[in-house]
Amino acid sequence: MRRIGVLGGMSWESTAEYYRLLNEIAAKRLGGLHSADLIVRSVDFAEIEELQVAGEWERAGQRLAEEAATLSDAGAEVIVLATNTMHKVAGALEETYRDRFLHLGDTTAAAVVAAGIGRVGLLGTGFTMSQPFYADRLRGHGLEVTVPGDEDQRTVHRIIYEELCLGTFLDSSRQAYLEVIDRLVAAGCEGIVLGCTEIELLLPMETYAGVPLFPTTRLHCEAAIEAALSPGISA
Repeated sequence: MRRIGVLGGMSWESTAEYYRLLNEIAAKRLGGLHSADLIVRSVDFAEIEELQVAGEWERAGQRLAEEAATLSDAGAEVIVLATNTMHKVAGALEETYRDRFLHLGDTTAAAVVAAGIGRVGLLGTGFTMSQPFYADRLRGHGLEVTVPGDEDQRTVHRIIYEELCLGTFLDSSRQAYLEVIDRLVAAGCEGIVLGCTEIELLLPMETYAGVPLFPTTRLHCEAAIEAALSPGISA
């Protein structure tokens, strides 16, 4: 198995789920006492969040590129950025690491297309829902993407940063998310992309309201293990 480098800490709740899933999937694929060959670089999310709020995305991208270099130097042959939102600055990692970098939007889109679905609703942080970087990546695979209305976006974003990133999972917030999904389905969405790892922890289900939910973290981890077990990754 090739070594996987995980650039995480955004939030640590998200990274813990990446670590669990990568090892769980590797053990299932390989059997016995196998686990994943991993390196994890976990940054201080408070520092990254300050850059997000200030709109200093270029600085944030430079910071993550520097941290990714530590993974590469430690022998990582597959690199994953363990956060949906910070894929806004994934271009710097793609440019440097090319085939070694697995873009979360691509692994998600592949699963949606394979399911025969053409139109999805997108949940995530306010940055992910309101800015085009993530939706456009999905659209690049031929998908139609719908995001919630402004009020629903504020609700989804607030719950992520004030509750989920702190390890708080409330039934009332789960119900609020399900109501947002109901409105997306009513608007014609055939599936829902859970574009934030912490949302997957709040909604650990495969379907709701008759449509499939696409857990981006699990899909990303499955693709990372597949890549680590496959030949042809270039350095």
